[in-house]
Amino acid sequence: MGKVIIVEGKTDREQLLKVLDEPVEILCSNGTLSYEKLEEWAEWLESSEIYILVDADDPGNKLRKRINQEIPEVRHLYTHKMYREIATTPLDVLAEILEHAHFAVRDLELN
Repeated sequence: MGKVIIVEGKTDREQLLKVLDEPVEILCSNGTLSYEKLEEWAEWLESSEIYILVDADDPGNKLRKRINQEIPEVRHLYTHKMYREIATTPLDVLAEILEHAHFAVRDLELN
């Protein structure tokens, strides 16, 4: 399938779409995931490079742990704790995080 990033919500997805410059599937967990949904994702994502980028807070950490249990090959991306949320992380910081993980990112100075 290619690259997939799991985020918590729609605003997180929208932030990433402003920065990414390559096709990436972005899945929203909507904060919580049932066991059945995780199992469905695990089967569907078998041939993908899977990343998780969630908020630097307790619910984000719980979700990260839960996904890691079901999909142990997931690669973890982190926002800086000072921003706490993906939706409020500055675009240049998100670009740096994604670029470090070998994603193609937009030249934000052109926008």
